[in-house]
Amino acid sequence: MPFKIIRNDITKVKADAIVNTVNPYGFIGRGVETAIYHAAGSEELLEERRKLGILHTGDVGITPAFNLDAKYIIHVSGPVWKDGRSNELAILRQCYDKALYMAVENNCKSIAFPLLATGTYRFPEEIGVAIAVEAFTEFLKEYEIEIFLVVFGSDAVRVSGTLVDKVTEFIDDDYVAAANATEYLTVDEDYNAYEDDYYHEDDKECFGYKEPPYPSLKEFETGVGEFQHEYSHSPLNIPDFLRKKKAENVSESLEDALKKIYTESFEKHLQQLINKKGLKNSEVYATSNISKQYFSKLLKGKVKPSKEKVLALAVGLRLNIDETVDFLRIAGYALSPISQTDKVVEYFIRNEDYNVIKIDIVLFDFGLEPLSS
Repeated sequence: MPFKIIRNDITKVKADAIVNTVNPYGFIGRGVETAIYHAAGSEELLEERRKLGILHTGDVGITPAFNLDAKYIIHVSGPVWKDGRSNELAILRQCYDKALYMAVENNCKSIAFPLLATGTYRFPEEIGVAIAVEAFTEFLKEYEIEIFLVVFGSDAVRVSGTLVDKVTEFIDDDYVAAANATEYLTVDEDYNAYEDDYYHEDDKECFGYKEPPYPSLKEFETGVGEFQHEYSHSPLNIPDFLRKKKAENVSESLEDALKKIYTESFEKHLQQLINKKGLKNSEVYATSNISKQYFSKLLKGKVKPSKEKVLALAVGLRLNIDETVDFLRIAGYALSPISQTDKVVEYFIRNEDYNVIKIDIVLFDFGLEPLSS
């Protein structure tokens, strides 16, 4: 997968390039920067860092990684959050772009980022995530590289900020609606039970009520028995739909049944949707967080996608919820009302927020497996 979010100490991540947010003037700063210097070898790294000189806000530089399990450290001088109207958003995006391009220029196949500027530099998490997601997605349309977003901290640390609260509210509302529906059914069942308790066989005798002599099913169908005198001339003319039918042998599989409904292969339908939506293949696999190689095999029918991959493609194709249901059905899957993963994806689709990288970050905050796993 091109992008993956992981919980780890960035100094222990194996990648060609590790991104470090730095003090502009060549001194060892706080937080992640301190940890990187200590793990790499403070004296050697500081000497190389000082050769880069002052890194003004938005600038980047590169040094060897020394004792880290990496080739390079890319040093980024990020912006401090003020009010969102002081060009800090554009500068933060510039930091991501420059670091990514520097990695490619130095033949790196993988790069590990912390979430830039959301700690000491006080960027709101949701804004910081949105900028990172946009930068990663656009870059992956043009370049093949593994991008790791590394989160350091306990499971309680939320990367997506208030976004995870909005998704939680959406999921909870659906569960409440389902619970209410169940409650109404329970009331009806209780009411029927009350009726059953109220009328007893003994009560019928008390009120002088006597059941009429009803025919058995066999008597009803053939006109024999106690009712023979009324119907002895011929059996009753029972409609066909009331007569018993022999069970037919069902040998058709679900896959065969689906083939009768959908004459097109999944890969053909996928290509048609890409053309219908006017999208480029690179847009679809980048937004779906699927590698170019896997996507190529998929279009050629050489791999069968998992449900998670199909959901990711539905997002990359910018399908609405009805189109997503049909798309899943063609692949042999369905949305589950009890799957939290499915509900998270549904939230993004209903809000027309089409980006699997962002979805994977929210799934990470929920403690769920990403779509791109």
